[in-house]
Amino acid sequence: MKFGVCVFFIQWKDAVLDLSPMNRLIPTCSRRPFVLAKTITTSPKAMSMFHFSPHAQSAAKLLCDLSHSISVAESSTGGMISASLLSVPGASRYFKGGAVIYTAKSRLALLDLNRERTRQLSPLTEEMALEFAIAARAKLDTTWGIAELGVAGPGGTPYSDAIGISVIALSGPIDATVTIKTNSDNREGNMATFTDRALKLLVDSLRSLKSIS
Repeated sequence: MKFGVCVFFIQWKDAVLDLSPMNRLIPTCSRRPFVLAKTITTSPKAMSMFHFSPHAQSAAKLLCDLSHSISVAESSTGGMISASLLSVPGASRYFKGGAVIYTAKSRLALLDLNRERTRQLSPLTEEMALEFAIAARAKLDTTWGIAELGVAGPGGTPYSDAIGISVIALSGPIDATVTIKTNSDNREGNMATFTDRALKLLVDSLRSLKSIS
């Protein structure tokens, strides 16, 4: 089985970065739109470095069983929560969208946060994560909103937060929060762990709701 991978250009001011295998910088004076008709044929095995959370399948089934929808706002996981949810066939039934809110600018642009409320909260707290989850849920009008804020490492943050910490929150019929501490500066490992625990929080909450409904 083979599939095609699109190759993209990025246009910045008067230059175009060619992200093809040639890795060339192509200067141009044109700002006109253009389409690159180039395809790379490869094997899915070559793209299997990313491992999706094992909780994704359970989350997908429970969301479908309950006819619920979800939106995501994530920081240090870099889109891995969304990617895990989307890895399950039929994800369009429950996944409505997600945003990587890695900077203050992106948070302001992509989420309608309660600014008055967030000013009163410390950056990496479960209370702050819950505000992000609430905003994600409201933005796309979904049953659930899940948010993650953390420090994957290996460096810290301007807030002097410990490395290997993540605060995760779920807003919906049940609100839930959790703080994860790995005591590790392994960036990729932390990102995977934070993703896995975020989806476990979702699965546990969905199961609790289903048991009482």
